[in-house]
Formats: sequence, structure tokens, C-alpha cells
Amino acid sequence: MTGHDMVEQEYHADNTIRLADRMVRSETFNHIYDEGMGLVEEAAAYLDGEGRAEAKRLSRVAATLYAAESMRLTTRLMQVASWLLLQRASRSGEMTQEQVLSEKAKVRLDTDSAPETVEGWDEIPFDYCDLVHRSLRLQARVRQMDDEIYNEGGSTTHRRMLTTNPVSDQISLLATAFAHR
Repeated sequence: MTGHDMVEQEYHADNTIRLADRMVRSETFNHIYDEGMGLVEEAAAYLDGEGRAEAKRLSRVAATLYAAESMRLTTRLMQVASWLLLQRASRSGEMTQEQVLSEKAKVRLDTDSAPETVEGWDEIPFDYCDLVHRSLRLQARVRQMDDEIYNEGGSTTHRRMLTTNPVSDQISLLATAFAHR
């Protein structure tokens, strides 16, 4: 792709420049990519080490919440990492735009977290809460970039209302059920 093609691609029918698309194609992308991959590694190390030991000291309610949140955290980070890897592959020319779009359709950037008002949340270790919050912020940034790049800046709110995450829904139901015992 020539410099002229990239400039053409950045402008759209309404003569706006899509900054997220430009950012993915720039060196700035390396920062968010490194942040995402670093967070994946940090979360994995925490969950396999310190987090595992801390989880054993939690009450049954908090342990259930911790387990559910661990699955959400892992899912969220894997989806963000997948999106980042697709953008990097597109950027480097390893994948065509059609291939990226096909694979991107499998990526979900809507893994929420339990509300902090749920019983047991106050027992969850600070380091773990920090990982959850950072992963949610990263997911929100990636989702915003995705929306701007692939949905021409349209809102994902409507799309998110139409789609559900059955695993997340079941985890929430289980956490609620165990919280009442």
C-alpha cells in the first residue's frame, strides 16, 4: 500500500479522518499491543501463582465470585489479544483485509465483569481487582477502536443489547445462587 493509498483510506465520504484506523497503522499501535500482551502475561502469572494462593483463603461466596471473574478476565484478555494480533497481522501484510474481517467476526469485545456490589467482591484481593479494572479499560479502548475502524464510528450499544454471552450469564447465575446460601 502506498502512502497515497493510506491517506485515501483514512478519508471517508464525509471527509473525516478515522484516527483509530490511522493509529493501528502507526507506531503508536505498538504501545497498546504491548500493554495488551503484557496484561495477558501478568494475569496468567498472577492466576497461576499468587492469585491461586489468595483464592484458597477466600470465603465460599468470594471464591465462587473469584472463579467466575477469573473466567471472565481470561476470556476478556484472550479476545482483546486476538483483536490486537489480527490488527498486527493486517498491519504487517500477513493477512488481507478480507481475512482479518473473517477472523474478526469471531472476536467478542463485550465480556463484562460482575458489579462490585455483588456479595464477596470486598474480599477479592486488591491485585486481582486491579487486573480486572485494567483489563476492562483496555477492552473499552480496543472496542472503541474496533467500532471506529470497522463500524464507521457507530455505537456498539445496540449491537451489544442484541447479543448475549451465555457463559457469562450462567456464571452470574451461579454466583448469585451461591451468594444466597
